[in-house]
Amino acid sequence: MTATPVRLKYEVKDLALAPAGKQRIEWAGREMPVLKQIRDRFAQEKPFEGIRLVACCHVTTETANLAIALKAGGADAILIASNPLSTQDDVAASLVADYEIPVFAIKGEDNETYHKHVQIALDHRPNIIIDDGCDVVATLVQQRKHQIEDLIGTTEETTTGVVRLEAMNKDGALAFPAINVNDAETKHFFDNRYGTGQSTLDGIIRATNILLAGKTIVVAGYGWCGKGTANRARGLGANVIVTEISPVAAIEAVMDGFQLMPMSEAAAKGDIFITVTGNKHVIRGEHFDAMKDGAIVCNSGHFDIEIDLEALKERATDVKTVRNFTEEYTLKSGKSVVVLGEGRLVNLAAAEGHPSAVMDMSFANQALAAEYLVKNKGQLEPGVYPVPTELDQEIARLKLQAMGFSIDSLTSDQLEYINSWTSGT
Repeated sequence: MTATPVRLKYEVKDLALAPAGKQRIEWAGREMPVLKQIRDRFAQEKPFEGIRLVACCHVTTETANLAIALKAGGADAILIASNPLSTQDDVAASLVADYEIPVFAIKGEDNETYHKHVQIALDHRPNIIIDDGCDVVATLVQQRKHQIEDLIGTTEETTTGVVRLEAMNKDGALAFPAINVNDAETKHFFDNRYGTGQSTLDGIIRATNILLAGKTIVVAGYGWCGKGTANRARGLGANVIVTEISPVAAIEAVMDGFQLMPMSEAAAKGDIFITVTGNKHVIRGEHFDAMKDGAIVCNSGHFDIEIDLEALKERATDVKTVRNFTEEYTLKSGKSVVVLGEGRLVNLAAAEGHPSAVMDMSFANQALAAEYLVKNKGQLEPGVYPVPTELDQEIARLKLQAMGFSIDSLTSDQLEYINSWTSGT
């Protein structure tokens, strides 16, 4: 395609970055064979013909491949960033220039610009919303109720967003079907565990260039993201402490061989702190007071509220940038606390996010979930739905096939046995 998208509306940093972005999009595509197969089918079947679609996602090379697949399926799609620091500007430029997909995303955009882009997305009057954190959906429900009649449904990829959807549903505010992509087995078992685990530590290393071996790393939260982060940190030689509020998750952390204690105790022991809870103010003022001089704090949860940065600012006499995405707060006590990526997703603020191979499955879920909503338009009651098991299984099958692996099939005798209640010992 020629890079002449002058007729498109868009807001990106610089279209001159497009050639580099296109190369990186294509490189990521090599590691996304499942999405490639879906894109090829979409191009033939056009399931999104006549559908206005908004995607609010981290604008990365992997998201670009999802957007390209959706457009191949006939979608009238626009893309906005789901986080002010996660946009890859060359990718945003290439999507506009090379693929003629309107993008409204600039790395480092302020909150005012971010919310403006959410409004621009809603101006598109979407029939389908692919959300990452539920900001677009929540804004529509709170500010543009009259547009609900246009909406077929939404898909949501984050734990944070699913929590918001469940709360919306409980309050009777969810007037349309929502697909919980986050809890698909081919999403959270892989994206949350392997993707977040690797990319979080990648972001820390890129931002600081410190050796993790021998450090004490405190992981707040032992969901799938916490499990992946804790295990990858241990694999690099760190001593890992886990903090939790769930007794069941806490037992699992202990059984997995990690130290377990409340944050009030861990605060004095940690060299590096990583929050992956989806909740707010997991690290608070009293924790900063107890930390070692030079403690490093970062977040891999979706929003930047897991670390109480306001409490840290109140305690600081000086703040300075010591490296890219690395700020040192000097406290009144004389100690310093280092914050990475402004408390936002460190794996996207300071690195490139999840590896393409794992996002292949996550975005295959998004693409197929959106198609499922369109195919079942008017047949689903308002509520939060899981990704259908058959779609989950198909994604896993395609991924194994692409990786060159095969599995066994049940014999007719085995099928009869597992479907019968009369057979016993």
